[in-house]
Amino acid sequence: MRSKPLVIIGSARNESDTKKFVHFIFDGMNPTYIDLLNVTINGYDYCHHYPEKDQYADIVEQFLSHDTIYFATPVYWYSMSSLMKTLFDRFSDLVTYKKTIGRKLKGKSTFLIAVGAESVLPEGFEVPFRCTSEYLDMDYLGSIYHCTNKEFPVSEVQALRRSIE
Repeated sequence: MRSKPLVIIGSARNESDTKKFVHFIFDGMNPTYIDLLNVTINGYDYCHHYPEKDQYADIVEQFLSHDTIYFATPVYWYSMSSLMKTLFDRFSDLVTYKKTIGRKLKGKSTFLIAVGAESVLPEGFEVPFRCTSEYLDMDYLGSIYHCTNKEFPVSEVQALRRSIE
């Protein structure tokens, strides 16, 4: 039995277009949500000294208990949000001193949900998501993009929903 989806939301606003799009995609599906705006993740530290309030380990536990991880981020200056980037920087922990945990990500799947004002997703935007997934032996399944100046891409969302269900 497949686990329900894990959706990591990296928007800097509570009522963001990214969150609206995510809720449109997953309407009625009851995924597990982690809103990076509401958790504490410290920046990567080469010495691996993190304060007790750091919640990165809790998020990794959620990664391990789900088959598919959906990264949802707005496009900020042609890149992922800083909240999402901090999360991605911490993947370094999983290939250094937490290798045993990092290896458990093998076989998981990832998918990108992006929202921005440009008519198309900026060139190269997917690279960190795809390459990080490949590096950690996870299967990158692709992306869906919503331009805020247009209606939701209903046919693409329907196709994505069919692949999730």
